[in-house]
Amino acid sequence: MKKFIISFSTLLICLAATAQGYWNQGLQIMPLRIPVGKNPEFMDLNGDGRQDAVKSYIYDDIAILWLDEDGNMKEGDIEGDTVNDCLLVDRNWDGKYDLIVKWADQTGNGKADLNLIIEYPRDGIHNINYMYVLDDDGDGVFNYFDWNILTLSCWEKNGISDFYTDYSGNSTFLKTHRKPDGMQDLRFQWENPFIFYDYDGDGLSEMAVRFCDGQQPDKEAEAAGYDLMQHQGWMHWFSMGIDMDNDNAAGNDFDFDMTLNYRGEKAIDYRSLSHPLRNMRGLPEADRFFPDPRYRLLTELIYPDRNQAFKVGFSGKWKRALFVWDEDDDCGRWERVELYDNMDAFKTGSNKGGLDNNPQADVTGDRGEWDEDFSGGGDIYIGRFDGRIHLYGAERGVWRIDQNTRYYQGFNRSWQNTAPDRFATVEYLDGNGNGFMDCIQYDLDGDHRYELTVSLTELGLDDRCEVLDVSGMKYKDYTRLFKKVSDGMWDRARTALKVAGKYGLELHWYAKLQDAHSLRERYHNGWWLQFYIYKDLEDRFVRSGDAGSLKRLARAYYSGNWKEML
Repeated sequence: MKKFIISFSTLLICLAATAQGYWNQGLQIMPLRIPVGKNPEFMDLNGDGRQDAVKSYIYDDIAILWLDEDGNMKEGDIEGDTVNDCLLVDRNWDGKYDLIVKWADQTGNGKADLNLIIEYPRDGIHNINYMYVLDDDGDGVFNYFDWNILTLSCWEKNGISDFYTDYSGNSTFLKTHRKPDGMQDLRFQWENPFIFYDYDGDGLSEMAVRFCDGQQPDKEAEAAGYDLMQHQGWMHWFSMGIDMDNDNAAGNDFDFDMTLNYRGEKAIDYRSLSHPLRNMRGLPEADRFFPDPRYRLLTELIYPDRNQAFKVGFSGKWKRALFVWDEDDDCGRWERVELYDNMDAFKTGSNKGGLDNNPQADVTGDRGEWDEDFSGGGDIYIGRFDGRIHLYGAERGVWRIDQNTRYYQGFNRSWQNTAPDRFATVEYLDGNGNGFMDCIQYDLDGDHRYELTVSLTELGLDDRCEVLDVSGMKYKDYTRLFKKVSDGMWDRARTALKVAGKYGLELHWYAKLQDAHSLRERYHNGWWLQFYIYKDLEDRFVRSGDAGSLKRLARAYYSGNWKEML
């Protein structure tokens, strides 16, 4: 009985503390919701005799305001709802609300399927966000806001890539990092939109599509008091991130292997792609609380939706095509395998002029290719010389080798350093300009000089391959393609083993590479198994002075036809 009394007393103490402040604030666990406000002030904004707003305080002195925008707030309610209502927060203590969180039910089913967050800069923190999240799969997950630091935290995640913001399954977001009051037309965004596709219904995303609206100078907008640069309904970016082997799973929530990206100024005019907005307008009497209430008047957003995306994307008048393949298979970023830039093959570091110039790119481990005149139309092919997928029309490609995935998206898994001091590099060139790679250069010792150059033309090999038109490909076509590539790589490797046995190489040395348990391992191990066998046989023929076998070996390896050596 005494034990019960002690527990009950403790509970009463906890309840008393809760009355002074919400329990989960400033703790070392995730804050999933805004703290319950204290000292509520109940408001009747339109004078109809009923409560339609409540002002209170969190963290003692930060003012918050809940606006009832669907008419269901009851007398004495200290919070609004997350169906159609709106929350405002004064994070600067200056009497002006600099954070707006709005929910809206677009379908009339009584559940929010749109969440808008507008985040203005504040003292010491310059986060600026204007971002919609659309709940396409009805799982109720929207954006994530860290209520401990009162900041939008889209990147917060469990493990590698189980993000709290809804990037998994079927979801869409539209975002720009600008203050709305500097934008003349709030119907347009920068990332407009980012779309995630769940093709197998497992709640995870197998593809992500990203559109970007390039800003254009607008003197009339500037004269009207807005920023000079404005989104005007023209796309300059279309990209697809694809999980080629569909190996995402719990703990590996995102695993995009390949990105195709097309760019060109004013490539797509999407101004006709209107999507209605519902339940955005609240009481006009509340407009005075907003830095810019114009979003409340919007009746539409303009963007290509998930059903229009591919048709719209492939209709663009593109000027460049970019490609990246995650060779070390370590990319857990939520949106895509981040692109390499067509820059120096050996310089490393964010904004240092190398392939990983983009701060979000993996310093090593990816293979980038670039078609600077869009001569290949953004299509792909399987190269005979290596059995891999390449960008048709690319003039150049570079693979920075991270063979054992030691360096993960720019940081070392052992936390000892941030980037490798030396790494092997392979560069590919289209020397004859026919759209297919025919020259391969190797820097295997990491001294930033290519010690070996191989020309397919000099070997008498035809570099031309079947071109695959990606504009008509569905997700299942990509997974079938990778299975074909992976199986093909493994078949070539098994034939190479037979060749190695014929010429007396000790196969025990390659035992680890002969053990493959997934499509990715067949692809990865298959390539490396061939390469080691090729180099070991090359070494043997050089030592014996067998020039004839050397040439036959090179032709067999770079044509993928190891049977020539049998």
